[in-house]
Amino acid sequence: MTSNDIPFDTGALMSTVLEGILYGFSVLMFMGTMWSLTYKQHVRDINRPIFIVAILLLLLSTVHIVVNIIRVENGLVKYRDTYPGGPRAFFADVSEETYVIKHALYVLQTLLADGVVIYRCYVVWQSVWVIILPSMLWCSVAVTGVTAVYSVSQSSSSTSVFAQDLAMWIMGFLISTIAANASSSGLMAYRIWTIERNITRHRAGPKSTMMPIMHVLMDAAVLYSVALFTALVCYVCSNNGDVIMVDLAVPIISIAFYMVLIRIAVNRQHNYLPNVGTNVETRQSGNVQQYPMQPLQVHISQFTSSDNTSAHEIGNERPSGRRSPTWTLVK
Repeated sequence: MTSNDIPFDTGALMSTVLEGILYGFSVLMFMGTMWSLTYKQHVRDINRPIFIVAILLLLLSTVHIVVNIIRVENGLVKYRDTYPGGPRAFFADVSEETYVIKHALYVLQTLLADGVVIYRCYVVWQSVWVIILPSMLWCSVAVTGVTAVYSVSQSSSSTSVFAQDLAMWIMGFLISTIAANASSSGLMAYRIWTIERNITRHRAGPKSTMMPIMHVLMDAAVLYSVALFTALVCYVCSNNGDVIMVDLAVPIISIAFYMVLIRIAVNRQHNYLPNVGTNVETRQSGNVQQYPMQPLQVHISQFTSSDNTSAHEIGNERPSGRRSPTWTLVK
């Protein structure tokens, strides 16, 4: 550790505090996600896989911050005077139980989140060939992540996290997950852009219905990629800042996932035209009478473009076949 590097005990405390702040935001966004998935929805219409993934992300991030709190309490309070070398040596020990557990949780959450991004890419493209490269990168994430956690668990207490035998697996894991996320998000953004360009020719109004989804997808991808890239740079430079960034990546994964679902729900609500109520005045025998008109609700369930992908399908994240536009008039 260089003289201007962050001490291990300071880094552990900083990461726990900052992770707690982001975890609070992720809990609020989880509540918004549950609302977006269940609001005015029948039980049979709820997207159960996405519902389960949202809950799993919350559980993993919750367990992760609990383990981090226990780790800080052990290093700074419980074993402060009994651990050889003090708190700094405790937090530098990569074979310590809480260190291994929290990184195993991080690997699981990364695999879950990257898998969802790849699935979204498949839903948008409706082609297995498109997701071959992201799927291979996902397998690389799984192999390098599991191997890194196993190698850490088998290391001695004196092994540095920047040791060469650990570095190749950790760097491989970070590079693989950045590439998997960037490739899947880029493919989705390109597909949505081409669909929007095609349906714009047939849309009467100038307002875009799918570009907001593309924007939030890219925002989530950039947020996640920047956090991982920062962790990678810190690790390459043998800086303890990677400890902070890796811990922050756990709630950031959940936040990025939730913000996409919430934006899709908002976009879906805006696709419903509001009720139009007005009064019609008629003159009869010199008297003015008003007759309230019944609300007219026009529900456009979806618009299917010529390339067989619709905005409604992207919102539901369920692959389906070709459908025709449906109009429902409710008096």
